[in-house]
Amino acid sequence: MISDAAKLIAVMVLLAACTATPRQMDSEELAAREVGNTGGLNYGEFGPPDAYEDDSGHPYYGSENQWSRRMFEERAANLYYKRRGQRQMLEIIDGKPEVALQLADARLADDPADAESQFVRSVAFAQLGELDESWQAMQLALQSGMPFGRFLAGPRDLLEPLHRSARFQQFAAQQEATIIHGPMLGDVTESSVRVWVRSSRPTDFTVRLDDGESSFEATSRTTPEADYTGVARVSGLQPDTVYSYDVSVDGEPVTGRYHFRTPPLAGTTGVLQVGFGGCAGYTPENERVWDTIASHDLRAFLFLGDNVYIDVPAKPGAFHEYSYYRRQSRPEFRRMVSAIPQYAIWDDHDAAFDDIWLGPYVDRPAWKQPMVESFRQNWNNPSYGSDTHPGTWFSFVLGDVEFFMLDGRTYRTNPFIDDRTMLGPEQKAWLLDGLSKSTATFKVIASPVAWADRAKPGSIDTWSGFPEEREQLFSHIETQGVHGVILLSSDRHRSEAWRIERDSGYPFYELLSGQLTNIHTHPPEQGALFSYNAKDSFGVLTFDTDRADPQVTYEIRSIDNERIESLVVKLSELRQQKPGGSK
Repeated sequence: MISDAAKLIAVMVLLAACTATPRQMDSEELAAREVGNTGGLNYGEFGPPDAYEDDSGHPYYGSENQWSRRMFEERAANLYYKRRGQRQMLEIIDGKPEVALQLADARLADDPADAESQFVRSVAFAQLGELDESWQAMQLALQSGMPFGRFLAGPRDLLEPLHRSARFQQFAAQQEATIIHGPMLGDVTESSVRVWVRSSRPTDFTVRLDDGESSFEATSRTTPEADYTGVARVSGLQPDTVYSYDVSVDGEPVTGRYHFRTPPLAGTTGVLQVGFGGCAGYTPENERVWDTIASHDLRAFLFLGDNVYIDVPAKPGAFHEYSYYRRQSRPEFRRMVSAIPQYAIWDDHDAAFDDIWLGPYVDRPAWKQPMVESFRQNWNNPSYGSDTHPGTWFSFVLGDVEFFMLDGRTYRTNPFIDDRTMLGPEQKAWLLDGLSKSTATFKVIASPVAWADRAKPGSIDTWSGFPEEREQLFSHIETQGVHGVILLSSDRHRSEAWRIERDSGYPFYELLSGQLTNIHTHPPEQGALFSYNAKDSFGVLTFDTDRADPQVTYEIRSIDNERIESLVVKLSELRQQKPGGSK
């Protein structure tokens, strides 16, 4: 009944053998400490026992925060919905379903319509073998609006007793729920598209596309080994063309009819829009943001990390699955990902733990690559790192814009040592080479954490903790004459813009958006061009490369689709200065 994750989680209560001098905390971090949201009692250099491989006192993987379960304390759950179900699920995984029931009942006393607490009750009763109560809790969750697909998705090992019951099997047979997550678009090129789904059982599925004149299709299969996910690639498409599509099982459509548009030929000038954001802790009242995003004619949406908030550094198991499934089952999210191609990288709360560095090794800690594989199963990216160094970085092209999506965690090394790197040698070489070779008018470098020092003053978790590598990247752009670079970031729970001045080249504009669904906010910092945290929000980038002076417009859009702020950056501002003052 108990997964390996439970045993590994227990290690989290051990504090590191070595602690660096704590840095000074600002008022926001002090407040967060009091509620258990982010930040332990001290900030410094922490790691579990197996992270110390020599007598240097520096863990090769670790965190700037204490190694503990503070993210799931009751006071954090009281403030942040994203932690409530997780806290209850941890009790079940730890072999204490009775405690989970007590916590869920307390929530329901305040909010009788809370479907998530009923879901947890159903799981807890299933683990106790009380199947009538598990069934009743499931029915109450469904009456409160939870899709039945949640119970088919699982975590399956925890819900297995309920799944084996004749009543559940009879009920499931009456539902049209073969495809329970997705379809999710991704890796859309001028001639192909990948479509991701998760099914309730291993099955072959077919994606059929139609542009009004021609039809195309591809078949793939979902498997238990891939957590019942599968990806079908449909090829032979035409550039800049609208297609409708559906997903069929056994020859019958099992999804609605959806639409998307292929990008223009690489290098083609024109106008296109892309959305981006991060920090999307599961919050039912804010899940409507996905419908707001879907209302825009976006060619892509970029998830820049802290996409689901897991915070359990262990091999993926029931807890990790639960954290993904509750978002993927939301009808608003399913509508958005079925219409807009998705591109995702991760950050600390998805990769392992708050302010984590995972170290230089490919296969250590033992749960690193299983976590990368879990990420791969839950997204639909063009690629995942390199063959020798799997991770979450990749690039793609839309018309006259090239995007470089960075992985700031998988090969990040200890920032408390001199020889430090955020990207790792493999990814850094790939990025520098890609920028030098890119012929796109605009090159967008998307980072999970902030570039500007003042975005999170005093922190070493952002690029401020890796100034040598940041300077190497910026200097490469300048010496190689790479024009048109725009920086994106997330992590801070607000949306804003920064201008990073350079003595040796053009200024870098950093466009940050990190409050997709979170309740918790970070206050604005001095020096930003503008900053917004009054409501959840996302960024919209409009690239217009048809102009004599191509430009990109950044807009902050609120969850209610209000246009909050905007900034126009012209290509003429992003050209390397040549001797004599010309560009």
